[in-house]
Amino acid sequence: MANIAILGYGTVGSGVVEVLKTNKKRIEAKACQPIEIKYVLDLRDFPNDPIQNVITHNYDDILNDPSVEVVVEVMGGTNPAYTFVKSALQKGKSVCTSNKELVASYGSELMRIAKENNVNFLYEASVGGGIPIIRPINRSITSDRIEEITGILNGTTNYMLSKMSDEDLEYNDVLSDAQEKGYAERNPDADVEGYDACRKIAILASLATEKTVSYDDIYTEGITSISKADIAYIKKMGGSVKLLATAKFNDGKVWARVAPAVVLNENPLSMVNDVFNAILLKGNMLGDVMFYGKGAGKLPTASAVVSDIVEAIRHKDINLGIGWSEQKQELMSIDDVLVRKFVRVEYNNKEEAKADVLKVFGTDEIMEFFGLENEFAFVTCEAKEAEINDKLNELINCKGIVSILNSIRMEG
Repeated sequence: MANIAILGYGTVGSGVVEVLKTNKKRIEAKACQPIEIKYVLDLRDFPNDPIQNVITHNYDDILNDPSVEVVVEVMGGTNPAYTFVKSALQKGKSVCTSNKELVASYGSELMRIAKENNVNFLYEASVGGGIPIIRPINRSITSDRIEEITGILNGTTNYMLSKMSDEDLEYNDVLSDAQEKGYAERNPDADVEGYDACRKIAILASLATEKTVSYDDIYTEGITSISKADIAYIKKMGGSVKLLATAKFNDGKVWARVAPAVVLNENPLSMVNDVFNAILLKGNMLGDVMFYGKGAGKLPTASAVVSDIVEAIRHKDINLGIGWSEQKQELMSIDDVLVRKFVRVEYNNKEEAKADVLKVFGTDEIMEFFGLENEFAFVTCEAKEAEINDKLNELINCKGIVSILNSIRMEG
């Protein structure tokens, strides 16, 4: 029998218990032995829940019990999760977690400690919820050099952008709706400012490079500036707006970015709507492969956690080496990355404004949208980010232009 302990009995923690109970026979067959939940750590009591029989309020009960083989951390945040996880690994207990912030902040250190103690630190659920991506990168694509990872990694923002497009709504309207439905927190910054997606692409980029990609080094931009006017133009172009997390690896150079992007309809990511996530991975031999599914939610995330529990039990006393080193991976400056941008401008004289765009960007192809007065949009040619931004600053100072209403990167 394998004894496990669960740290946290919130949404994911209760989901882990439900998955283990519902699919008990199948899971134990895969683990090759019975699985017993010996402890659940939480500050609260649950008098009307059978789980109360194994509730503890003292982490030392778990840490000092040699019969506990696997600790499941689903508390979130880094304090006290980091301290609890580190001490568990040092005690020779494997750890499974869904905590992207913990993995992105301390993953390389915790993997080293796990290796030193011949146990495992597993984190499939930290990226993409129930979508399998960590294990495929480590085991199924080992013959390839990964050239690019691009993903819709946050279901909240994808839901909001989809609703803005489908119902012709503004950002603030869909934010309120997402909060009412429980998709967005009262303080939604982690989602709408791109921080959640940033931590996830940092984890995937670290796996691809086998070095530590710090999320602090990744250029991150959220969706708060996206308007229904932007989306109207882009739909007319045959595309949609998605919050994309991207990492590219080429000739030893690595860059990463989280930002809204125009995704044209021929791109498979354009079809990913509502709360769904998708990760498009490109290998130098494999080509493109996409992983798609629910990137969050109680049971999808819990399912990924339980898969890691089975993995940890089946590989007791065998470190799987799933991770990356503590060596830092330097990133290219985002200013040097080649981009094209969709640009909306407000003008005071249309013909003068068109002439200004032609002079600065060399294009006379503009788009107008019925009902939007004194403005038009265009797409730049490809150039380095810094060069595009310099030209946008030059355009602002032109006689026919009043302001740059928005600029959004084009994907691909």
